[in-house]
Amino acid sequence: MGSHYFDEHPERESQERTITAVLRGHRMSLRSDHGVFSKNEVDFGSRMLADSFWWPEVEGPVLDMGCGYGPIGLSLARETTRMVWMADVNQRALELAEKNAAALELENTVMVKSDLFSSIEKSDFASILTNPPIRAGKMTVHSLFEQAYRFLAPAGTLWVVIQKKQGAPSAKDKLMSVFDKVDIVAKKKGYYIFCAKKN
Repeated sequence: MGSHYFDEHPERESQERTITAVLRGHRMSLRSDHGVFSKNEVDFGSRMLADSFWWPEVEGPVLDMGCGYGPIGLSLARETTRMVWMADVNQRALELAEKNAAALELENTVMVKSDLFSSIEKSDFASILTNPPIRAGKMTVHSLFEQAYRFLAPAGTLWVVIQKKQGAPSAKDKLMSVFDKVDIVAKKKGYYIFCAKKN
């Protein structure tokens, strides 16, 4: 079986490159590589999630779960004094995220190697954002939703991007079974942005 972006150690030989993307109105240069999600460009779903997000009224840090090389979390960290936690099971992706944070001279990021929430030590996040690992399977994605609820502060929000053809309807049903309120914040090109709130 081939290597996947959600593997701990990608098999593909490293070959770093620089990509550019406009996120939250700012152009960013980011280092990418083989063996990470959307290596050639920041994918449409991640850009849509970053651009759709609004800061919660709840105080506290935010978490980019499954951060890859960092486009979502780093675009948020640039505009806040809050701590932005970034987690991924993929060691290569996390190392790239660290390089990208350093290049952007960001001092409010915390990088954590974690299989979903297994190594996350905080449990009072104001918001959690995720472009979930669809290819890891529905059980993994739904488990992510369940775990996110427990790691959010009261009135915290989980932000999810998912394509209709990759399970948006069942994802919404699962979110509604776990969270107290679920809104569709945006829909475009078959992608849905869900905001699920914990009371």
